[in-house]
Amino acid sequence: MTKIIIDEEKCDGCGLCIPSCHEGALAIVDGKARMVNESLCDGMGACIGECPRGAITLIEEKKSPAPKAAEHHVPVFSCPSSKTLTFDKVEKKRGEAVDVPSELRQWPVQLHLVSPGAPYFKGADILIAADCTAFAVGDFHGKFLRDKSLVIACPKLDEGLDAYVEKLSAMFAGAAPKRVTVVMMEVPCCSKLLGLVKEAMSRSRAAIPLKAVVVSLQGETIFEKEVS
Repeated sequence: MTKIIIDEEKCDGCGLCIPSCHEGALAIVDGKARMVNESLCDGMGACIGECPRGAITLIEEKKSPAPKAAEHHVPVFSCPSSKTLTFDKVEKKRGEAVDVPSELRQWPVQLHLVSPGAPYFKGADILIAADCTAFAVGDFHGKFLRDKSLVIACPKLDEGLDAYVEKLSAMFAGAAPKRVTVVMMEVPCCSKLLGLVKEAMSRSRAAIPLKAVVVSLQGETIFEKEVS
C-alpha cells in the first residue's frame, strides 16, 4: 500500500498539487499543502509531478499481518468511487410493465469514438455524462437525455484525457452547440469531467451555456447549477 508524504519545510504553499488530486485529499492549510483526508487518497501520486519543490514523496507502507479467522476484518477503501455499497430496494407501485422507448439519437456515444464534426452535434443540445450516471439514475433517458446528443466518458479510468480535451475543443468550435450539460456522480474523482469540459471551452473560445449536474449514488439530483 502506498502513502503520500509532504515535507512541510520544502513546501512553499504554491498549490500546484491541489488540482492534480482529483480525489480531493489535499488542501492548502496555513500556507502549506496538507493531506486533509487520507481515506480519499488513491495513492497514485499524480500530485508528485506537479510539485516544483520536490516536497511530495510516495512511500510503500508495510502490510499489517493478516487477521485471524475469528476476527472481523473491516476493509479500508482509498477512493469513494470504489467503495462497495448495497442499497435496499424501494418498492413502488407500478402499472403494467411496458417497453420504454430509448431517447438515444446517435451512435457512437463514447468520447474516444465520436467524431467532433458529426452532424448530430451541429447546433445541438449536448449531454456529456459520466459513465455511471445512466445506471444510477432510473429515468436517465427521460430526465437528461431527451432531445440531446450524447457523449459519455469516465475521467478516472479512461486513458487519453488530453485527447478528450482536444476533441471536445474541436467539437465546441466547429459544431457551435447551443448548450452543454455535464452530468456527474457525487464521488470526488468524477468532478474532473467538468474540468475537462471547461478547459475545452476555454481552448475553443466558444461562448456556450454550460450546466453542471451532480447525482447521488442512488440517482438523486443533489446539485444543479449554471456554470460561467
